Amino acid sequence: MLPSDPIMLLSVINMKLRDRYDSLDALCEDMDVRREDIERTLNAAGYAYSEATRRFM
Repeated sequence: MLPSDPIMLLSVINMKLRDRYDSLDALCEDMDVRREDIERTLNAAGYAYSEATRRFM
């Protein structure tokens, strides 16, 4: 289960993208979460996903 706090979510997602997954889509599929939910939460906190770097910045 992913944290609901945006800062903790940012940390967990970026760590998993760095260490385990090749893309946000692969992470979402494996963890059975909706990409839209992650992006909505992190976008509201001022972060956007970069396909080029595979992380939220």
